[in-house]
Amino acid sequence: MANVIVAFSRQENARNIRNILVKSGFHVVSVCTSGAQILSAAEELDRGVVVGGGKFPDMVYGEVCRMLPEEFSMLVVAKAGEFGEDAPENAVFLPMPMKVHDLVSTLEMMMAAQERRWRKRRRVPRKRSTEELEVIGRAKEMLMERNHMTEDEAHRYIQKCSMSNGSSLVETAEMIISLIA
Repeated sequence: MANVIVAFSRQENARNIRNILVKSGFHVVSVCTSGAQILSAAEELDRGVVVGGGKFPDMVYGEVCRMLPEEFSMLVVAKAGEFGEDAPENAVFLPMPMKVHDLVSTLEMMMAAQERRWRKRRRVPRKRSTEELEVIGRAKEMLMERNHMTEDEAHRYIQKCSMSNGSSLVETAEMIISLIA
């Protein structure tokens, strides 16, 4: 389950919401009363959701949302009139007065969406640098020359060795180069 930061300008409100969320099975990592505290707590985590009010002593929810790390979103609990029209993308609004069920189900929905985005980003293969591509290319050339393989066969061989050893393609290519050279 993702991390939850609870943030309200009044400490009593923050504690009450924290207690509700903890009883509902959420992992509350921090209770904050200012925007600076929220941002500081978020920097320590890889991702999560901030459940908070619309105004803090040092900033408003829009500023907090824009300054949060990319993997964070914010559930803003406030009176309907406090929501601005130029709301940040990472903000979801829950008008007051609210029901506990609405809070819990909205937070579950946000966490599920966040989990899907996180998994999707992890599946996207990262781009290799030109140096890494050169190392892999050199290993393929050596295999092609020494073992009379085609380029596809050499590439598949490096992939297979990489998977067997639990190492990256580049590390495997470097090992092949050091063994053959």
